[in-house]
Amino acid sequence: MVGQRGPTERTHDPFVLWCWVVGVLLVLLVLVLASPLDAETRRTVSQTSIMSAGAIAAASCGWRAARSTGRRRRAWSLLALGGVVGLVGNVWAGLVDNPSTGDYAYIAALLLGIVGLAFFPTVRPRGKEIGRMLLDSVVVGGSVLYIALYAVTLRSAEAAPTGTTAVTAYTLPVVDALLATFAVLVMTRSTASERVPLVLVGSGFVLYAVADVAFALLSADGTFTFGSPIDVGWVGGYLMIALAARHRAASGSPVADERAQGSAILGTTVTFCLFLAAALIRVVQSSTGFTWAPNALWVVVLLAVVARQILVVADNESLLHGLERRVEERTSQLRALAGERARTLESVADGIYGVDPDGRVTFVNAAASRTLGASQDSLIGRDAHALFHAPDADGNPYPPDSCYIREAVRDGITAVAEQDVYLREDGSEVAVEVTASPLKDDGRTLGAVVVFRDITDRREVERLKDEFVSVVSHELRTPLTAIRGALGLLDSGALGTLPERSARMVHVARSSSDRLNRIVDDILDIERMDSGTTPLERAEHRVADLVSTAAEPVGLLARDAGVEIVQEHTDEVVAVDGERVVQMLTNLLSNAVKFSPPGGTVRVSARSAGDMVELRVEDEGRGIPPDKLETVFRRFEQVDASDSRERGGSGLGLAISQSIVERHGGRIWAESRGEGTGATFRATLPRPEPVLGTADEVPATAPGAPRPRVVVVDDDAYVVDVLRSVLESRGYDVVGVTDGTLAFAAIEAARPAAVVLDLAMPGRDGQDVLDRVRRSAATANVPVVIVSGSQPSKAVATASLADRWLVKPVAPAELERTVREAVSLRPHHEHVLVVEDDPEVGEVVRTVLQGAGLVVTLARSVHEALEVLAGGDDPALVVLDLTLPDGAGREVVDALRQDGRLSRVPLVIYSGARLDAHQRADLRLGDTVYLRKGSTAPEKLLEPVLDLLDTAAGRWGTAHDDGARASGTEIT
Repeated sequence: MVGQRGPTERTHDPFVLWCWVVGVLLVLLVLVLASPLDAETRRTVSQTSIMSAGAIAAASCGWRAARSTGRRRRAWSLLALGGVVGLVGNVWAGLVDNPSTGDYAYIAALLLGIVGLAFFPTVRPRGKEIGRMLLDSVVVGGSVLYIALYAVTLRSAEAAPTGTTAVTAYTLPVVDALLATFAVLVMTRSTASERVPLVLVGSGFVLYAVADVAFALLSADGTFTFGSPIDVGWVGGYLMIALAARHRAASGSPVADERAQGSAILGTTVTFCLFLAAALIRVVQSSTGFTWAPNALWVVVLLAVVARQILVVADNESLLHGLERRVEERTSQLRALAGERARTLESVADGIYGVDPDGRVTFVNAAASRTLGASQDSLIGRDAHALFHAPDADGNPYPPDSCYIREAVRDGITAVAEQDVYLREDGSEVAVEVTASPLKDDGRTLGAVVVFRDITDRREVERLKDEFVSVVSHELRTPLTAIRGALGLLDSGALGTLPERSARMVHVARSSSDRLNRIVDDILDIERMDSGTTPLERAEHRVADLVSTAAEPVGLLARDAGVEIVQEHTDEVVAVDGERVVQMLTNLLSNAVKFSPPGGTVRVSARSAGDMVELRVEDEGRGIPPDKLETVFRRFEQVDASDSRERGGSGLGLAISQSIVERHGGRIWAESRGEGTGATFRATLPRPEPVLGTADEVPATAPGAPRPRVVVVDDDAYVVDVLRSVLESRGYDVVGVTDGTLAFAAIEAARPAAVVLDLAMPGRDGQDVLDRVRRSAATANVPVVIVSGSQPSKAVATASLADRWLVKPVAPAELERTVREAVSLRPHHEHVLVVEDDPEVGEVVRTVLQGAGLVVTLARSVHEALEVLAGGDDPALVVLDLTLPDGAGREVVDALRQDGRLSRVPLVIYSGARLDAHQRADLRLGDTVYLRKGSTAPEKLLEPVLDLLDTAAGRWGTAHDDGARASGTEIT
């Protein structure tokens, strides 16, 4: 569209217009000077045009000089000055009517042009380069002039000019040729952005030189006059220079798409071709007599050639020496750098070796050679995978696909702190920790660099530490457990009432033993977590359940401190080791309660955080100083040194919590605005991985466990069917009876875990049935649940014989719960075998179990336990320690498995050892519970023991409710 041309078009339009104007003027001038006008008119037009063109050229160069900077300003200033000097010469020649009188001014103007062209490149050329171009110009100009004047047109020595006229006649063409050639050479060695104005300037000087040569030739013949078409060369030369000053690149400003500097090859080729042509002509005409002028010109050309070659050789020699010096300096630097790197590799204590893309060793440092017991030369070029990896315990070679060297080379994977075993040259093995990194250059993998460290000593230290932890776990926990159990019995009054002062001392001793036990537990736990020897048994857990479990034991501490624990509702689920996370939450909640003021609130919440779940425990306590927010997670670190004395604790709780969270792949941190502002502990735990399909429903009872039997007595068959459906759906085996006269016989035959009885029945009613059940020795202890339409207050005597009373209508959940509670009340008199080597712990356990009516046999070794089993007095349950003086508890388990009568006997593992899932499965008999000494006091054994006995007798207890019995979960 009109008026919307781009910036490029607007920039070129004025220059294109000037080009058209110059072209039209030159064409008109040629037409006028070639016309049949009289000589005087043509001479006037010619002289006026030459002076006008000179004035325009000088003005344009001056205008451009005022708008340029640096070297380009000096170039245009010198060209403008040369134009002024040339214009003065033209004016003077016109005034005296003698063209030769202006030659000195022309020569001076041309010399100014040469100097101006030397400043034209925006990047300053080297001095020797300028000198070489000037000498090339002398050679070219002299050769051209020699060929033109003496090989073509001059026929005899008589026609040659003499005196002052000869000097100017010969000098002016030489300087013209020199300037024109210099302009062309500068143009050929310039950048693309400078080339257009240089082409115009060079063209102007070439036109000027052609006109001057023609002037010299015609002046030598005496036939030159102004007004011929030859004068167009001077006018065109001036106008070309003026046009160059109008180009957009004339000022030397940066121009986009700039190319590399031009080559000197073209100029050198032209120079020596013309010199060769002049030499050939000189040879051909050597016999012809010449005046002094051509000989002098030839000498000048020869001297220029010699000087040029000397300059070129000197320049090349200088460049060569400079290049050699730089190469020597760079070589010395590279040699020093290579030596420094080699010394660094040799001085490193860790072994380092490199491999190529094929996995072959390319270099080995001294430490690697010493560790592997082989020389460096013997390792170079060998396959690293086949050479270094030791086979596994079964003799199988290290799998290539999982080799960290192959992964680094093939996949670009960096392996950090990889544990491996290397083979020495003598066949022995050395444990190493490896870091393998790919070696890359411009995105290409050139190989890999492997750094390894001998960790044999570290392995030995870890083994000793693990052995120490194992010893402490048994030898320290066992007496602590006995002390706690004995003090617990004394403090609870189970062995009689103590005097007040003694009771207070016993309570203090029990509290201290509990604290000592927690410290031992914490130390052992954190060592196990840090060493990674404790496996994580991940499963899906509801966050709300984990928080509730952790808050339950802290609740008493919170009530005593007057602090409320608020658990915000959440439906989040995490894939974690439930026991460990409960331990972490218990630590956080305990800290929050201990440091909260009376009346304060501790809030526990959870929120989604991508593929993690973030747990928060917030309190309103004294807060944490900013400089302690990270240090509180260090071992034995407290905000205040007096906290361990005043508030209890070992200073390990947060360190253990951090280890637990980090083992799960999460992180834990503290936030607080300072003292008095409360604190917030935040921890992230992983969500479960998405699983396709529908999970199988969990059965109501464990596989293989007997279904508790319940007898339902009601005269209404429909009610019997309904109750049977409710109880069978809860895992009971139901026997239905609709006739009161047959009810007692059915109860006596079934030996049920419980009876559900309706009182209103025809014939013998429910009250008669209940009386007979209670009078019979075989059924006296069977729990009875009355289901009646009347209240128990209406039949007080009957209600006293029943264990539970429900008023119709009854909700299914209420019926199941009531039956379960009634079953759990059944008294126990079963035989229990306790296998414990520590006499103090054994006595405490026996006292606790005997207090519940159980018959206890105590065995202190594997031998004694096997004797009890061989005596024929089969135990209904076994409590087993795994570490015994004459063997392992596993031997007792094997003996029980071999006895068909006892292969499914309930088992309680009560030991200081922590067992992984494989070890638990290896020890399981029937229903099995795992308890750890130190975490479970002896008096806490009673509940799981009774639950297992209830299950074995066809009754449910709390163990079924929490799932510990069926799953074999370790209870702490």
